[in-house]
Amino acid sequence: MEIRQKIQALREEINGHNYNYYVLDAPVISDFLFDTLLKELQELENAHPEFFDENSPTQRVGGMVTKNFNTLVHEQRMYSLDNSYSKEDVADWEKRILKVLGEVNPEFTCELKYDGASINLTYENGKLNKAVTRGDGFQGDDVTVNIRTIRSIPLYLKGDHPEKFDIRGEIILPLAGFEKMNQELIEIGEPPYANPRNTASGSLKLQDSSEVAKRPLDCLLYSIVGNKLPFTTHFEGLQHARDWGFKVPKEAQLTKNIKEVFEFIDYWDIHRHHLPYETDGVVIKVNSLHYQEELGYTAKSPRWAIAYKFKSEQVSTKLNSISYQVGRTGAITPVANLEPVQLAGTVVKRASLHNADQIEKLDIRIGDTVYVEKGGEIIPKIIAVDLSQRNTDSEPTKYITHCPECHTELIRNAGEAQHYCPNFYGCPPQIIGRIQHFISRKAMDIEGLGGETVALLYNHGLAHNYADLYELKVEDVLPLERMAQKSAENLIKGIEKSKEIPFERVLFALGIRYVGETVAKKLAKHYKNINALADASLTDLILVDEIGERIAQSVLEFFENEENRIIIQRLQSYNVQLKTIERINPDATDKLQGKTFVVSGVFETFSRDELKKAIEDNGGKVGSSISAKTDFVVAGENMGPAKLEKATKLNVPVISETDFINMLQ
Repeated sequence: MEIRQKIQALREEINGHNYNYYVLDAPVISDFLFDTLLKELQELENAHPEFFDENSPTQRVGGMVTKNFNTLVHEQRMYSLDNSYSKEDVADWEKRILKVLGEVNPEFTCELKYDGASINLTYENGKLNKAVTRGDGFQGDDVTVNIRTIRSIPLYLKGDHPEKFDIRGEIILPLAGFEKMNQELIEIGEPPYANPRNTASGSLKLQDSSEVAKRPLDCLLYSIVGNKLPFTTHFEGLQHARDWGFKVPKEAQLTKNIKEVFEFIDYWDIHRHHLPYETDGVVIKVNSLHYQEELGYTAKSPRWAIAYKFKSEQVSTKLNSISYQVGRTGAITPVANLEPVQLAGTVVKRASLHNADQIEKLDIRIGDTVYVEKGGEIIPKIIAVDLSQRNTDSEPTKYITHCPECHTELIRNAGEAQHYCPNFYGCPPQIIGRIQHFISRKAMDIEGLGGETVALLYNHGLAHNYADLYELKVEDVLPLERMAQKSAENLIKGIEKSKEIPFERVLFALGIRYVGETVAKKLAKHYKNINALADASLTDLILVDEIGERIAQSVLEFFENEENRIIIQRLQSYNVQLKTIERINPDATDKLQGKTFVVSGVFETFSRDELKKAIEDNGGKVGSSISAKTDFVVAGENMGPAKLEKATKLNVPVISETDFINMLQ
């Protein structure tokens, strides 16, 4: 047999055994025979490097070292899920769905919610092309080299699959593997890992892929994303993924109604403890992909899916003291300092007390025995006090009246739960917090500059606001703790590169109260530059889509402050992007200027995303739901009956895809 053919045949045979062992859990040969085949392939590849293939099963042992993980933009955003903590929440979610879909009885797919690190895998022509972490949903880190070492992830696909698609899932660490890793650490006197989820997530960012290969990571897949997919329901998609060679949990179940959904929840609330990996809830999805498109998305989550979280684990411990933290907006957060206690796989020493009202409501006092749980399995919080164990001489907690950092008297605005330190420009944690927010990943994303370094810059008098960062030189930062020549140079380069960050993210980075990512995008798109935004009146701002009076007032107050205006002028002088760079589209027109469209159904010429882009490229606006402000509904096949009914009721014209094309021509 020709060498190339022999190598290819060995690869296919070994991939088949990998699939049997790691996906089906049904090996057909011994470990010894498997190792013999792998060794034979390794020797052939070493002797014939011209036949190297990065997706060969021999590459699963790793060996490549990645110093910096490149950031890649997701072709389709990775949304987060809305959480629910009761069946009533799930029932309310179903009512919202039916209100949009009308007189239909949608099926639901129920899957267990696995506690791991989200991953997006891209396959082209049946071959693993890249693997990117979730990141902020818009972009993540390229961890392809490390992902190739996980044996349950196919490097080549089987069967009849699309030419290109993404598949999403969770990188997890099975409990048995996690316990074995910890036992090995304990035996050599090293501290054990805290929990499987954090260990799995941290593994993806290890620089040496051979170290990743040593960890018993697994990958459970749950969602296929792409164009012209060969199925019409989510559940069918899961079966196709299995046929192509992916490890899709067999616990997924198709349910006909919400009653069956609740039965699935009840069953797994009891039986989840027998699974080989951690799960913290159930994900419920509308099964029909067409209905999913009809329901669409909010700013953060799909409307067609919801996560039901199992009841959190609770423990009791002693409250030793209460400290107070000052945030970047001046908000005061009380923090409970606890007697260390094990909770949901981690040692908890602190818990949030939220605000003065919460302390008063629960009558929390120092020295109390308190019940602690992890809210959504993430942030510990005190939920109750064991009054039977309270000391007779205990006294109610008196909330602080002055800032713990700058000693300014606190204020509390009418209708707000939190106290604030009004010393906005003189309180150190607020100044440091604003700079830390400015450099954060979703904002200016300054490489080489972290939160601790920001605090050092402030404490050494090198940065009193974020504009000061752009005047720093290598020799300024070199004397800082743990700062070497190379890291100092990288920091300055990172600051310089941040001048390329687009206006909408710079606007978010400024830290204007209530102006989050979504609001920043709306304002940047509407005003185009910082000067136009700074000169806008209250009325002008409120007229912007989805900008209410509270946000508008906050924007006004920011620009009315003389110090903020000076900082903006300085940022402009440093060439930070404070205006929108228009992307010129040669096919763009203003034919649809001032018109709002709602898109519904399945189309022939356009995909839904292409149709929406065509509307925006020609000056129109895409609405998420039909209202009196909607000018046209573009209807394809299988338009939702509820939308058709609403359009008819409001006398909104319903046009076809052909009508829309004619409108442009």
